[in-house]
Amino acid sequence: MVNDVKIAGVGMTPFGRHRERTVREMFGDAAGEAFEDADVPRDAVEEVFFGNYMGEFAEQQGHQGPLAAEAAGVQAPATRIDSACASSGVAVRLGYEKVRSGLADVVLVGGGERMTNLSTPDGTEALSAAADALWEIRAGMTFPGAYSLMANRYFHEYGGSREDLAHIAVKNHDHAVDNELAQFQRAISVEEVLDAATICSPFGMFDCSPMSDGASAALLVSDEFAAEHNLDAPVRIRGAGQHSDNFALGDRASMCHTPAADRAAEMAFEDAGIGPDDIDVAEVHDCFTIAEVLALESLGLYEPGEAISAARNGETAIDGDLPVNLSGGLKAKGHPVGATGCGQISELTKLLRGDHVNSDAVEDATTGVTHNAGGTVASCVVHVLEVDG
Repeated sequence: MVNDVKIAGVGMTPFGRHRERTVREMFGDAAGEAFEDADVPRDAVEEVFFGNYMGEFAEQQGHQGPLAAEAAGVQAPATRIDSACASSGVAVRLGYEKVRSGLADVVLVGGGERMTNLSTPDGTEALSAAADALWEIRAGMTFPGAYSLMANRYFHEYGGSREDLAHIAVKNHDHAVDNELAQFQRAISVEEVLDAATICSPFGMFDCSPMSDGASAALLVSDEFAAEHNLDAPVRIRGAGQHSDNFALGDRASMCHTPAADRAAEMAFEDAGIGPDDIDVAEVHDCFTIAEVLALESLGLYEPGEAISAARNGETAIDGDLPVNLSGGLKAKGHPVGATGCGQISELTKLLRGDHVNSDAVEDATTGVTHNAGGTVASCVVHVLEVDG
């Protein structure tokens, strides 16, 4: 039995600094919003998949699957997923597969993260645990450093400049200005990006996503359940894919290609029965500005070496041919790592069904894609979403 998988409802807290709020509180809010949006009773949920990466670091709290279910007011089998920054993206995929296979009709998916209660050094150390402890962390590798290596290698192979990256940051901040759920709701200029303090060359402060707190949730239901309960669920997950790569960046064939994302995208598009040319809008994992470039190329939306100029040329802007990160992306919307993947699903669902603040820019869009990566893209999950015509 193969079901269509509908997104019956989504919920998301504002992303930002909520250092006094626990993950369980934030996920309870996000899940409550998803239930209200879906008009599905809590006792209909048959399984819960919850993404969280750094609970042991930030809250000394593990075993968060049943904790998340309790916070959501649900009694069902519950599993915590850790795939670094791709944790809740993987949770969505697992929920999708459970419903699609006919093993469940209603699954609650999502994630949450509390980060800003940690100091910057402690938060950096926690995030670094998603890298190779033997060959990267011991050598002092941090993720700004790792992605700067990827950016500099990209420049070496294909060209590009800090100014090209600056246009990505400016674009995503522009997209977040009116998004009330975004951490940074203000525009910035190319000059501000270029003049900002250097974090790790070629990155300045505005090239890097922030530490954030927040939670996201979605209710996935079978098409049969949606029809039987007369649910208003116009958006479905049409395809999903997930893959991985060598863990350490130095063990890969190239520092400026992301094979895990290539393979996840291929799987998702094959599952959906469409190709990159059918995509109208995208939400991609821009933890650093170069990451948006690598994501667009892995998704097949641009050829290798071509995505670096997309933002500068206006192609990925709100009025461009392929709007990217209309939520503001991780860069401006924020990046509570365990919540990010399902947050992308929430934002894209609202964009496609017409109730996002930026939906007017894509009112004719029918198909979108999300790209959620873990670490230096050692893991990646891709989803294709489609709205009913």
